[in-house]
Amino acid sequence: MSLMGIDVGTTGCKVVCFSMTGEPLAAAYREHDIQHPEPGWAELDAAVVWRNVQDAIREVAQAVKDDPIRALAVSSLGEAVVPVTRDRCILGPSILNFDVRGASYVEPLSRFLDDSRLYGINGNTLGNHYGLTKLCWIRDHRPRLYEAADKFLLWSGFIAFMLGAEPAVDYSLANRTLLFDLQQEDWSDTLLAWGGVDRDKLPVVVPSGTAIGHVSPAIAAELGLPPNVVIVAGAHDQCANAVGCGVIEEGLAVYGMGTFLCITPVFCQHIAPSLMIPRGLNTEHHAVPGKYVTFIYNQGGSLVKWYRDTFAREEHWQAQAAGEDVYDHLFAELPEGPSGVMVLPHFTTTGPPDFVSDSVGVIAGLHLETPRGAILKGILEGATFYLRECLEALPETGIRVRGFRATGGGSKSDAWIQLSANILGQPFLRPRVTEAGALGAAIMAGVGCGALDSFTSGVAEMVKLEHHFEPDPRMHAAYAEWYARYRELWPLMRGYLHDLASG
Repeated sequence: MSLMGIDVGTTGCKVVCFSMTGEPLAAAYREHDIQHPEPGWAELDAAVVWRNVQDAIREVAQAVKDDPIRALAVSSLGEAVVPVTRDRCILGPSILNFDVRGASYVEPLSRFLDDSRLYGINGNTLGNHYGLTKLCWIRDHRPRLYEAADKFLLWSGFIAFMLGAEPAVDYSLANRTLLFDLQQEDWSDTLLAWGGVDRDKLPVVVPSGTAIGHVSPAIAAELGLPPNVVIVAGAHDQCANAVGCGVIEEGLAVYGMGTFLCITPVFCQHIAPSLMIPRGLNTEHHAVPGKYVTFIYNQGGSLVKWYRDTFAREEHWQAQAAGEDVYDHLFAELPEGPSGVMVLPHFTTTGPPDFVSDSVGVIAGLHLETPRGAILKGILEGATFYLRECLEALPETGIRVRGFRATGGGSKSDAWIQLSANILGQPFLRPRVTEAGALGAAIMAGVGCGALDSFTSGVAEMVKLEHHFEPDPRMHAAYAEWYARYRELWPLMRGYLHDLASG
């Protein structure tokens, strides 16, 4: 018997089957492109992604015929929704969180509900990166699509629905719409009325790890799945990452190293909005009952991909053709110690606390003899410095972090994890399975179908921690000086970068 975890992200989808002891039995990955039909727009072609997910499931199912799949769950990106009909027709693309559409609704909505009251209900403050403003834009600018859609589904629920489940969303992903009530654990009548969104166009809300249906016989036959595979409600990808690396108790935190660098600490009770809002911190249900998480993040992984595509595009293609990972070569070029290159990671909208959108990235300190490896290391340093600033404001909220679990594609690099430990002055543990989103989803699948007694027992059975990274005191001291210089850069150049971004 095996459990399938499906992890759908902004740039790709991964499907992995695991044994009941957490061993990966088979995996498949498909990449998809973000579409930019107009400047500032960013969307996924839901039909293309759905085909990719089916292809990946088919490949994995073929490989695990001797270990029949009992259940599956889906981890996914947040915020974005997919319009569908009740008979499972896809009606349009999925607008991503960094798409500019919906920005015009932020100010009118803010006049009717201030951040403190909104946070008290939903655990977030108003912004255009949540699902609500995108739904408002669709309603007003694509009225035929809005009316034709029976449901707008978050991505985890969308994939589950297309496989045969009932339309549903877990608490963590429901939170990403700005329409969810944390206390009531359901859609908020107040927020629905505030946003002008029809309740019947949203799915039912359930806890992560809840069985929501079975793979339909037709889909099972098409994809090579056994009959009656249980479909279980998954979670927001960062929550699934947390489960997949064993971060289910207060004081632990995920250090996700994917498209976003994302720190996800766990805590057990609501914290006053007056402490969270100034720090740009949200409150979201964990996949684990009775626990909450918040996110400290930036798009550091995207910056690393930009470096790859800008400085090593041909090498990347050559490595792919040879079945190699170009990042192994690029990270081998990192110099010892601080890079000497100062990077302000404002290449795109930043994360907490300020969500800076009116700036641009900076690479300073270049000389004719600067090697390209120093530029890559400067990018890694700058993105990590940004996170350090956020972490230093955390203790006043009562949230404690006593170490990190590294996950995601970037965590395959010992050098990147050690650099992070040196800058942050905290120990890191890396699990055997670094693609923790898929493993977390598989654990949820096991809980939902009854194969696992609980999240606690699932983590004990399936999560293995293997590699330990301690901060180097000498390097931590050297980075303290470099970090102090980093903190001068944004205040020094704020006005100039604002003018440059707007010009």
